[in-house]
Amino acid sequence: MAPAHNDFNHGILKETAHRPWPMPEGAWIMTQTWHDLLFAHWPVDVEMLRAKIPAGFELDLFDRQAWVAVVPFHMSNVTPRGLPGLPWVSAFPELNVRTYVTVAGKPGVYFFSLDAGNPLAVGAARALFHLPYYSASMRVDEDNGWIRYHSRRANGTAAEFSGRYRPIGPVRPPAPGTLEHFLTERYCLHTVDGSFRAHRAEIHHPPWPLQEAEAEISMNTMAEAAGVRLPAMAPLLHFAKRQDAVAWPLMRTSQP
Repeated sequence: MAPAHNDFNHGILKETAHRPWPMPEGAWIMTQTWHDLLFAHWPVDVEMLRAKIPAGFELDLFDRQAWVAVVPFHMSNVTPRGLPGLPWVSAFPELNVRTYVTVAGKPGVYFFSLDAGNPLAVGAARALFHLPYYSASMRVDEDNGWIRYHSRRANGTAAEFSGRYRPIGPVRPPAPGTLEHFLTERYCLHTVDGSFRAHRAEIHHPPWPLQEAEAEISMNTMAEAAGVRLPAMAPLLHFAKRQDAVAWPLMRTSQP
C-alpha cells in the first residue's frame, strides 16, 4: 500500500483536552502516521503476564483483568522533526505485541516485540528507544475493504501473523471509563535499557477514531514468540483508519 507522504496533520498539537496529563515540556522529536490499524486484544492470566514484565513495572489491569494485544498496521511520515519524509525510509509496515503497565505513577504501554519491514528503522529504534524491534518480511494490501496482512520475522524465530481484517461499524472515539478507552488511550511507553533501568517516552495523538472490526486470522504466533500464551478464544477487535502522533525523546524514569 502506498499512503500519501508529507501530509502529517500538525493540527493535532492543539487538540489536548482529552489527555490524561499535560503535554510534555520540551520539544517533540518525531512524527508518525499510523494507517489501517487493528487492535486485537485477548484477556490473559495476570500471574503469567506479571512474570514477563520488568521488575518494578506494575501491570495495569481493568477490573482485575490483564490484556495483551497484537497490533498490525502500516506507517508513513516516520520522520525526525523538521525533515521531509522519504518513501523508502519513512513508510513501512509494523506489527507489535503489547500490554499495559504503570511505572512511577504513569500508565502506559509495554512492548514485548515490534516487528517492522524496514531494517534501518529497526536499528534506529533499538538504539534510540531501547525497544525490542525485529526485522520482518511484511506485506500489506487492501482488497474490497479488507486489509490483508502478512508478517514473518526474519531471524528464524517462529513469529508470524497472517490474516485479514476490516471495520464493520461507525467511527466512535472511546468513552472514558470503558474498556476500549483503557486499552487504546495511552500517552507514553515504558521500557528498560541494557542495565534494566526504566525509561519512558511520551507521545501525543488525538482520541482514537475507533470502529468495531472483524478479522480472519489464519496464523498468529506473535505473542507465543514472546513467551505469552493467548487464550483459545476470539479477540476483542477495533480498527482505526488513521492516527497521527508525535513522540518525545526517551527519558530515564524518575519516581514521582
